[in-house]
Amino acid sequence: MTPPPHQYSPESRRALVLEQARELGFDLVGIAPFGPPPDAARFDAWIDENHHGTMEYLERGRAATVDPRTQWPAGKSLLVVGLGHSRPALHLPGGGRVARYAAGRDYHNVISKMLGRLRRALLREGLASPGSAFVDATPLLERSHAAAGGLGAPSKAANLLDVRLGPWFFLGELILDLDLSPTTAPARVPSCGTCTACIDACPTAAIIEPGRVDATRCISYHTIEHRGLVAHGLRSQAGEWAFGCDVCSEVCPWGSKAPDLSERFGTRTAFEEGAGQGGTLVDLLTIGREEPDDAGHKDRWRGSPLRRPKREGLARNAAIVLGNHPSESGLDALLASVEADPSPTVRAASAWALAAGHLEDAGVRAAISRALGREIDGGAARDMRASLDLEG
Repeated sequence: MTPPPHQYSPESRRALVLEQARELGFDLVGIAPFGPPPDAARFDAWIDENHHGTMEYLERGRAATVDPRTQWPAGKSLLVVGLGHSRPALHLPGGGRVARYAAGRDYHNVISKMLGRLRRALLREGLASPGSAFVDATPLLERSHAAAGGLGAPSKAANLLDVRLGPWFFLGELILDLDLSPTTAPARVPSCGTCTACIDACPTAAIIEPGRVDATRCISYHTIEHRGLVAHGLRSQAGEWAFGCDVCSEVCPWGSKAPDLSERFGTRTAFEEGAGQGGTLVDLLTIGREEPDDAGHKDRWRGSPLRRPKREGLARNAAIVLGNHPSESGLDALLASVEADPSPTVRAASAWALAAGHLEDAGVRAAISRALGREIDGGAARDMRASLDLEG
């Protein structure tokens, strides 16, 4: 029979909570104080400086992010967990890239299920009452809390570093009504030292100072979170990234020897060479064009992070990459999109891609001019004119 919580000593309670988390498969576990995170003031300043771009939800959840007790007054401790996802780079069939973490199952679903099992295990042990579990979808300054719980060391790219996993791990949290003492960092802690590889390699100079990222310059933000048109100056810098960006993590020395954990999340058949399952850049641009809403996109990418930007965002991204890496198949797809895509954002991105990669072709210039002449969306029309002016 499980003893009631008051029969555990504080030390044994904490040890049992951490043990349960490890037994369920989390690579990193710790306890953080439940209160304002160490970087609360920096987050406040970051919002004030509008570095969050169009992510209004960060502003809406600002008060709870700065002090989670305002939203969860019963919380006393925060269990923080990490799950590694390191794997080889993912190249789309025929060209283009998506962030490695997006190759397989959505981490939100995987970690949420693991946290649900952990919560039930703690309840059975009498170590917690029903609480709240989170995975990157609530106003918590996750990395700051996780660092306070000893899960990793803050890096100059504003992520956390682990000695074995480098920057390649996800975070999750479980709010506990137990007053547990915080865990501390292990004896060997990674450090950036004088290394500036991530800052130097960032294609858009989004890391404006060590530990501080301007989302409005970040490729991941623009290809995942941002809706609508991407600034002209950033399109060519997006390079081959159709979803997310791994550059700062790929150049980090701490992540260079991380284990291959691909099997944890699997790989969607769409991303396998020769699979013919809709994972090429041309597929991302064209599939779903005739659908009246986003339902088809949601079904195709069910259980995948690629649902997040919706069909319009993913098609826009694919068009930009096709402009950065011109091809004959891409040219045909872009000509069809600038002509018939239902989204003005995708039409404008396709026009830019045609101008960027094929403007020396008189037929292409004429096609963009025709598209501009019939464009009814003011923003898309202005963007098309800019594409012709910038490239002409």
